[in-house]
Amino acid sequence: MKEKEATLVLIKPDGLAKSLTGNVLTRLSEAKLEIAASKCLRVSRQLAEEHYKALRDKPFYNELIDYIMGKYHDRKKVMALVYVGPGAILRVRELSGATNPEEADPTTIRGQYGRITTKGVYENVVHASANAQDAEREIKLWFEPGEIIFPLYPTQPIETTVKKRIWS
Repeated sequence: MKEKEATLVLIKPDGLAKSLTGNVLTRLSEAKLEIAASKCLRVSRQLAEEHYKALRDKPFYNELIDYIMGKYHDRKKVMALVYVGPGAILRVRELSGATNPEEADPTTIRGQYGRITTKGVYENVVHASANAQDAEREIKLWFEPGEIIFPLYPTQPIETTVKKRIWS
């Protein structure tokens, strides 16, 4: 087990719409891990499709993309976090519970707050990386190296010109 194992956690649009952010963060604090990065963002179709690319052939893929983009909720955003520490992936997955909220232990985040809609969409409140390979791919997808408070993976400097908005 790596000392600085990292995992991605997403508090999904249903979690934000139901004002569960504080509850989820409190539950995740039980893992005694360090938050290395966090941000709220709107999920583009491109980001959603890249995040769930392994599920592209599943019959529920389009609903999953719409769900993570917030099309079913008035909060069209997610809160993305990187947690770091010994056994981070397993600890967060245990606190999250089974993907299907009806199969999740009632003491887990998904068991307590998740549901399956009448249309069959799993509203399971959080995403948690499944393994170290997924965690690295997902963290690199959702965060730039400079958004994480300490280096997790090798980086390289490049010179670039970026047009960005600044405060007036």
